[in-house]
Amino acid sequence: MKLASICLPTCAGDFVKILKRCLVFVAVLYLAVLAAFFFDQRNLLYYPTHTYTPLAEAYANHAFEEISVTTEDGIHLKAWYAPAAGKPCTIVFFHGNGDSLLTAAPVADPYIDAGYGFLLAEYRGYSGLAGSPTEAGLYRDARADLRELMARGVPEHHIVLFGHSLGTGVAVEMATEFHAGGAMLLAPYLSIPKAAQAHYPFLPASILALDRFENEKKIRPVHVPLLIVNGAQDQVIPPSQGLRLYSLANQPKEFHSLADRGHNDAFDAFAPLSLNWLERACPQNY
Repeated sequence: MKLASICLPTCAGDFVKILKRCLVFVAVLYLAVLAAFFFDQRNLLYYPTHTYTPLAEAYANHAFEEISVTTEDGIHLKAWYAPAAGKPCTIVFFHGNGDSLLTAAPVADPYIDAGYGFLLAEYRGYSGLAGSPTEAGLYRDARADLRELMARGVPEHHIVLFGHSLGTGVAVEMATEFHAGGAMLLAPYLSIPKAAQAHYPFLPASILALDRFENEKKIRPVHVPLLIVNGAQDQVIPPSQGLRLYSLANQPKEFHSLADRGHNDAFDAFAPLSLNWLERACPQNY
């Protein structure tokens, strides 16, 4: 009995010490994960290609011409542009975080074939161009593209903003700054923190995120014809975020969920839907 009475408090004390050490270790490990996420987050968000493929060497629509664009902060960029041929609207495409001019070029084909103008925008740091991508930087790049397009004689209200994935955040921001004729959002998100939270539920993404692309907040003052489309099987951005964004948007608006389509394989199904929508959206802005 005396041995037991001595052992119990000793064993209990040892257990408490071990538990405290474990908790300290877990806390330190969690803080290290937070620090790693915070300092590396832009490498997780942006996947730029570091080589530029000249248009002449690319498998791209022959209507494209290479144009040079300079941003307000002095970054020299390139874009690929096909002037409109029979349709009043010109589409400006902002691609996703892992694309480039080369890989995004095929997206333009059905629209160019239908007679629409198409400007394939590129971001700083992508396709071997100068600079490093950030939210503010991408907005500067997009402004430069739109101003260049208007300088070439395209009226502001004849521009249709088209964003995919990350690019939907750029398109929505431009819709708040310019009097565009419409906006098409494929695989949009509510915000980068909310999209990140779906993949990293154990991290306080709303606190840590530097580049936020707050579509949920910015869509409310946007008053242009709007098309929102999600792949129902999207594993990158929860389709519910696109539906929620649609519910917050102003009329006129249209939403489609594409069955059996995911995040990067929806362009073929999106094209006919968007061409139909453009036929209805563009004439009212002519």
